[in-house]
Amino acid sequence: MIKKRYISLILASIAALILTSCKKTDWQENFRERSKEPFGTYIVQQEIQELFKDEQINVLNKHIDDYLIDIFYDYEADFANYVCIKPVAYRLGPESTNKLLRFAASGNDVFLSLNFFNSTLEETLGIESTNLDSDVYTVADLKKLKGTLELENNEFENTSFKYDRNLRKNYFSKFDEESTTILGTQEVNDTIRPNFIKVRYEKGNIFLHTQPIAFTNYYLINGNQEYVENVFSYLPNRTIIWDPQRRASRRRGDDDKTSALSFFMKHPSLKWSLYIAFIGLLLFMFLNARRKQRAIPEVKQLKNSTQDFTHTIANLYLKEENHKNIVSKKITYFLEKIRTKYHLETRNLNSNFIEKLAAKSGNTEHTTKYLINTIIALNKKSICTQDELVRLNTLIENFLQNK
Repeated sequence: MIKKRYISLILASIAALILTSCKKTDWQENFRERSKEPFGTYIVQQEIQELFKDEQINVLNKHIDDYLIDIFYDYEADFANYVCIKPVAYRLGPESTNKLLRFAASGNDVFLSLNFFNSTLEETLGIESTNLDSDVYTVADLKKLKGTLELENNEFENTSFKYDRNLRKNYFSKFDEESTTILGTQEVNDTIRPNFIKVRYEKGNIFLHTQPIAFTNYYLINGNQEYVENVFSYLPNRTIIWDPQRRASRRRGDDDKTSALSFFMKHPSLKWSLYIAFIGLLLFMFLNARRKQRAIPEVKQLKNSTQDFTHTIANLYLKEENHKNIVSKKITYFLEKIRTKYHLETRNLNSNFIEKLAAKSGNTEHTTKYLINTIIALNKKSICTQDELVRLNTLIENFLQNK
């Protein structure tokens, strides 16, 4: 259970908000972690460490796909809780959702508080969510959406919390009763409906919550901070992966529907700065169209036939998709590097070898052990995937760069 020091820290946050609020209040729902407006999520992110006392907090600055490949190789590293609070998790497309499900299936927990869940997630878990708000609401209309959220656990001091605006009628209309536990409800059209559930998924759990508005600044400074504490108390004590949904995957661009240009065009000041920079570039090109000195003849670089040969061999392996062959050669090259550079015998990759290698290379023993265990595991496989090859290459490069 989360400690109650959170309340005093919330009061300190109120004072900070009052002192920094010198402009007209924006009542739009933005859910941005840096926003101190009523419906931003500045407070909850600032208080993550107090919400999850003594746990490591990883606020993602990359896409969750990249994080799972770089850190949670084979999804079997130290167990963790993934947390995402947004109206819509637009970075979680079908492929990303499937990877997140594999992450949960390996024994990790996933917490999603969203207004809408994608079809991949709902079909896999056998659930359906319903939204009775068919209209597109203005800020004035949202102010009229009131309601009460209830928690089912009687061990909490308070299980009923009232919300005076922006509470949409989202709830779960279908779920598997054998694998699903109802943790919280809300009143919809005079009927109690589940809005917070836990779904068992193989070795892990997936927590789904339909009211992300409850985690915004407005409700955390208006007496409902205990609701957030109680909701998060269901997550086990382990590393927190907090996903602000800021980045697209560097390996795939299909989940990213935004661009840098569209972001500039949304803001007048940035748009005009872009126009001025473009006009300045045109003027520079026009005024410097004539060169002030004779052109220096280009000296072509000697052709590197060794490099061409390397590219040819690499393309041959890539075309055949023989990832296991490349993995074996990467491991052979790495072990030869260890023998040459650190004068260590590599026939027995035991704990004694790991300890000596970590000391001589300057890497931590945990990093060295993870790399050697990965090499041992891949050597035993007859077939390797592209993700396993990419991960091995990343681990080796990071290890050798630490000089």
